[in-house]
Amino acid sequence: MSARTYTVAVVGATGAVGREMLKMLDDRDFPVGDLRVMASARSAGKTIEWKDRTLTIEDLEAADFTGVDFALFSAGGSTSKEHAPRVAEAGAVVIDNSSAWRMDDEVPLVVPEVNADALADIPKGIVANPNCSTIQMVVALKPIEDAVGIERVVVSTYQSASGAGQTGIEELMSDVNEFMYEGMPETERKKFAHPLAFEALPHIDVFFDSGYTREELKMVYETRKIMSLPDLQVSATAVRVPVIRSHSEAITLDLGAPLTTEQARALLAKAPGVKLYDDPSKNIYPLARLSEGTDPTWVGRIRQDLDRPQTLHLWVVADNLLKGAALNAVQIAEALIANDSSKETTS
Repeated sequence: MSARTYTVAVVGATGAVGREMLKMLDDRDFPVGDLRVMASARSAGKTIEWKDRTLTIEDLEAADFTGVDFALFSAGGSTSKEHAPRVAEAGAVVIDNSSAWRMDDEVPLVVPEVNADALADIPKGIVANPNCSTIQMVVALKPIEDAVGIERVVVSTYQSASGAGQTGIEELMSDVNEFMYEGMPETERKKFAHPLAFEALPHIDVFFDSGYTREELKMVYETRKIMSLPDLQVSATAVRVPVIRSHSEAITLDLGAPLTTEQARALLAKAPGVKLYDDPSKNIYPLARLSEGTDPTWVGRIRQDLDRPQTLHLWVVADNLLKGAALNAVQIAEALIANDSSKETTS
């Protein structure tokens, strides 16, 4: 990491991911010089504590981004569409957590363990952070693709309530309380089509005529872009489950060549960003509770298909607010700093 410091702005600092971004900047000793925090007008003037600093929240609409090096955005797609271009024009690199820019051909979509090389060209000054469920999947897929190639991916996700923000967590807990003490919840549905408590809902975001949801199609198109595999076959089923935090995924891979369980474990054990946790005989396999608050993507239940030697099955779990959002964004900024340092060294 460079010895110099950087001016960082966190946009959406009062939200769940914004708070985690601030925590990641601290936990990872990011070289922050000045730190500015932005939110909507209703939060402007309030304060946030960070390390030994008291930061006053600025109104995003009125904020001047002159002198900002990195702007970490977690304020929703419409806000990003409106403000990210003007922030980039002021000279900052925008690292955006929304879906607004992910499929723009001039905006790199980056998971540093997988495609950090995409950061070499940032035409609009904006880098997109992928969907949380996509991030953890491609981290696990990368070493396998490099070794034998992947022809098809079938994934079923089991996504936590926090994927729908703080409101999603509150709705789940309200449903649990009502189920326990009052019977069927009567809470107004703000995030989920049905009560999530003690249920699995195969419905995240809106449905399209194809029968797939927007969340499922994000995994299809984002995976292809990140891995530079435009013809990769991907099919996803996204399910919301009554877990507070961390997403789990059951992944089936049709490979370009046979790969044994032992070979797959060896590849994943040394892969960056992966924690191999795989000994079912001792009840050792990734769990949402284990991954919560941790950086890696946890991988276990690795097994070769009984009938198809070129098919592999994995269970993958990660903290959706960290690797699925805030951590990945900070890692992108770290990779950009490393690139700049490398250029300085070789020039």
